Amino acid sequence: MPSPTQRALARVPDRLRPFLVRHRRLVKFLLVGSGCFVLTTVIDFELKFTVLEHKPVVALTVATVIGTVVSYVLNRRWAFRAAGRQREALMFVLVSAVAIVVNDVPLALSRYVLDLREPYVGPCGQELADFLSGMVVGTFVAMLFRYWAMRRWVFAPPAPPAGPGRAEPVPVPARVLAEPATVLAEPGYAAPEMPRDVP
Repeated sequence: MPSPTQRALARVPDRLRPFLVRHRRLVKFLLVGSGCFVLTTVIDFELKFTVLEHKPVVALTVATVIGTVVSYVLNRRWAFRAAGRQREALMFVLVSAVAIVVNDVPLALSRYVLDLREPYVGPCGQELADFLSGMVVGTFVAMLFRYWAMRRWVFAPPAPPAGPGRAEPVPVPARVLAEPATVLAEPGYAAPEMPRDVP
């Protein structure tokens, strides 16, 4: 039975499929990010026009925290497929806290430094400036930071054991290195099934 990823790849044009498979971690991260962006936007607008009408930075922060929790679950289980480690959750919280601040800075600058708010601009100008600074610029910069930080610290592969008990690397014949690796797909599959421990 093909996985959802394989079924999706079957619909992609042949010339794009190798690129998507080669950069599958980034593609999955962007798909998770897109879904969380929509979720964050909906929550942000809901809060801004109800209980946090006069506190746009707080509304964006709350929405970003909720989107970040969803992002963690999806990235851990699907995009990075990381095995649970004790320090993973702590590193994720630290990276996310920095990313939330990064996300809020453009909105705070727009509102309180550039004065793109009422009464200095009209209501439509204020909402447009809020959306562009907080949801577009802030989210984009925070996304770049999150991807780099998650690969480096949160979902990084475990370090090899150090010390005298470390296993010696097994030499690989030169002819094996020169031959390209081929993986045969099963009939009817768009791509070979990836092992669960391979991101």
